[in-house]
Amino acid sequence: MNKTSVKFLRCVKCSGKINLEVLNESSEIIEGFLVCIDCKEKFPIINGIPIIMKSFTNYLKLRPSLGGNLLLLSNSQKMKNFVKITLSKLRKSSNDLAIIEKRWEVIYRENKNSQFYSKMTQKFSMLPRSKFVLEHGASIGIISKSFAKKHENVFGIDSSFYAITTAKQNSQENIDFFVCDSLFHPFGKKKFDIVLALNLLELVEPVELLNIMFKQVNHGYIIISDPYDYDRGKNSVRTPLYENDIRKKFHNLGMSIMYNTKNPNSFSWNLKINKRTTLNYKVDLVIGKKS
Repeated sequence: MNKTSVKFLRCVKCSGKINLEVLNESSEIIEGFLVCIDCKEKFPIINGIPIIMKSFTNYLKLRPSLGGNLLLLSNSQKMKNFVKITLSKLRKSSNDLAIIEKRWEVIYRENKNSQFYSKMTQKFSMLPRSKFVLEHGASIGIISKSFAKKHENVFGIDSSFYAITTAKQNSQENIDFFVCDSLFHPFGKKKFDIVLALNLLELVEPVELLNIMFKQVNHGYIIISDPYDYDRGKNSVRTPLYENDIRKKFHNLGMSIMYNTKNPNSFSWNLKINKRTTLNYKVDLVIGKKS
């Protein structure tokens, strides 16, 4: 984690300011804690990755195998003890979201050269250079890194530790990645020039996410792309939004739709799952400007 990022962070439990406790560092923070000045909540930084969740215990409860990996990645005895104490609070569970997240990290990595990303990058190159960019659901960091080539400061967030670990590899100095929940992000009232979420709506409640993104922008851009693949069984979102709903929502929020995305469109996203299975999505893109 970049030491300069701390000034932009707030506690996800009480919105208090954050202090940094360093246990290991080189050119950046490798291990330590982000500590809330007000409520004293601690958020670990392990292997250079800050995990800023409202409950670290609940985060690992859904990902028991990740807890063991975090213990192995911890260098200091203080961090090892912190992880061990958390693991001791967990009950055995047959559900392990970390296994799924690890598998998808591999899939996204193997599809990193998909034409979809190059088409998105080309589309986003039309946006004016800005100071602060935030990507929700950054995954392995393909789009965030493309923004970092032009824009001054870029932040990427995702709930997958494995995806963020990959995103962090070979990243530029002006970009930082965090493991956190988009609906309980660690940026407080911080305003950004560009906020985007690509192919995330089926995983996070769309209405709640859009409301949060709108609050994060003063006079900038909100970018949404999605194939609207909401059929997820028991894990489906409560209130799905489709292409016309998204545009109506943008208009209701007082946003202008720009860059030829006023009408529903279609970008091919072919995601190879294995040698016999490929998902062929038609992704809609909306770019809104808040004035």
